[in-house]
Amino acid sequence: MKSTARLLFVALPLLCTPFALAQRQTLTVNPGASTVAFTLDSNHDTTTGTFHVDKGTVDFDRSSPKLSGLIVVSATSGNTGNDGRDKKMFKDVLDAAKFSDITFAPESYTGTIAPTGDSTLQVTGIFTLHGTPHPLTVAMHLHIDGAHCIADTRFQVPYVQWGLKDPSWFVFKVAKEVDVNLSLSGSLAPAN
Repeated sequence: MKSTARLLFVALPLLCTPFALAQRQTLTVNPGASTVAFTLDSNHDTTTGTFHVDKGTVDFDRSSPKLSGLIVVSATSGNTGNDGRDKKMFKDVLDAAKFSDITFAPESYTGTIAPTGDSTLQVTGIFTLHGTPHPLTVAMHLHIDGAHCIADTRFQVPYVQWGLKDPSWFVFKVAKEVDVNLSLSGSLAPAN
């Protein structure tokens, strides 16, 4: 009886290891299937546009709230459909020649990641804009279907509060926050 107990004591961690490893996964973002859309209100009209996701990976473990990785968006890829407005955004607001990347580095989550189907999480990480890091927590909806994953979130960026130039002038007043809709699509694989 004692030898069986000892054997179970030694073997149990070994038996659980493959299960624990199977929990660790990496989401590799497909830039062509991912979108960053934004909306900025003003007293004149509402500006909508998009940015391009350059690359991204997120490592996670369903048994731990820790996340790691990086999502990279090109600051020079912003497109509102108005070349003059876009040039002003790149030069005067984003200073994209100096700060070419906008990034989000996820650090942790609360909630449960279902092995398949839908999950809703609170994801916390560091959002870097104009070279300055800012803590950010967003509500994120995940949909996992086999090896495919889509992560959607909406959040506001208080860009003026974060030190970027306010594009308002004279009687033209622009909102101090921009609404962002992020949809990341990619593939899941066991983490290395």
